[in-house]
Amino acid sequence: MGEGMAERVLAAGHTLTVYNRSPGKADALRAKGATVAASPAAAAQGAEVVLTMLADDAAVEQVVFGTDGLIGALASGAVHVSSSTISVALAERLEAAPGRYVSAPVFGRPEAAAAGKLFIIAGGPDDALAVAQPVFDAIGQRTFRVGPQAPVANLIKLSGNFLIAAAIEAMSEAFALVRKAGVDPMMYREILTSTLFNAPVYHLYSDLVAREADEQVGFAAPLGLKDVRLGLAAADTLQVPMPVASAIRDAFITAMARGYENRDWSVLGRIAAENAGLNGTV
Repeated sequence: MGEGMAERVLAAGHTLTVYNRSPGKADALRAKGATVAASPAAAAQGAEVVLTMLADDAAVEQVVFGTDGLIGALASGAVHVSSSTISVALAERLEAAPGRYVSAPVFGRPEAAAAGKLFIIAGGPDDALAVAQPVFDAIGQRTFRVGPQAPVANLIKLSGNFLIAAAIEAMSEAFALVRKAGVDPMMYREILTSTLFNAPVYHLYSDLVAREADEQVGFAAPLGLKDVRLGLAAADTLQVPMPVASAIRDAFITAMARGYENRDWSVLGRIAAENAGLNGTV
C-alpha cells in the first residue's frame, strides 16, 4: 500500500524521501526519483509532511519513537501524518507527542493506492490538515475531515474495517449454504450483486469468495484479525458490546489455526465452506 501511495506523491511532483524497514524494498521508488533514507529520522529531516504507512502498532511505535525514530527529527511546523490502521490508544499517544499530528487512515486496497483512488479519513487541527491536503490530493479521490481530534479518524477506520469483515463473513456463510445445496456460486454472485447488494465491497469480495481466490492477497488475513481486535479493544474502552465482531475474530483465529496466514482476508469464505463440510476439509 505504501509503495503505491509514494508513487502517487512522486507523480504529483512532490519531492520525496522514503524509508522502508526492509532494505531493498524502496529501490523501485529510488528509480522513479525518490531519495532513500537510512533511517526514519533521516527521512523526516527537513520534511514538511512526514507520512507513515505501516502494518501495526508495534511497527509505528518503532519508526516514530524508536532508535533513530522520526519524532526527534521533525522540523518546526512539520506535520506527521499516520495513515496506518492503528489502535485508538496509539493514535492518542501520537497526538500527544511533540509536533503537529494528523491521523489519516485510508479505505482502499493496493490497486486503489496505485491509482490514487483512496478515500482518506483525516482527523486533526485545521492548520495541520491544510498542510497535509496536497498529499491527500495526490493519493486519494476524496478526503473526509472528521474533526480536530485525530484518534476519531482511527476509530472510524476500525469501524469501517469491521463492517467490511462482517460483510465478508455474511457472504461466506451464504455462499457455503447455497453451495452445499448445489447452487453455482458464480450464478449466485450475479444475482446478489445485480439486486440487493450492488455495492463495491460486495462486488469485490463476492467474487473472491465465489472463486475461492483468497491467494490474491490485497489485505492479508492476519491484518484483518488485527483490525477486528483493535475494534474490539476500542469497544471495550467505550463499553460497547460487539458480538458480531467477536464471532469474526474467532473466524480469523480459525483461519490462522488452519495455516491460512498468507491468504487474503476473504479466506473467511474458505473457513465457512470447510465448516460446512465442503472442500474436503473438516
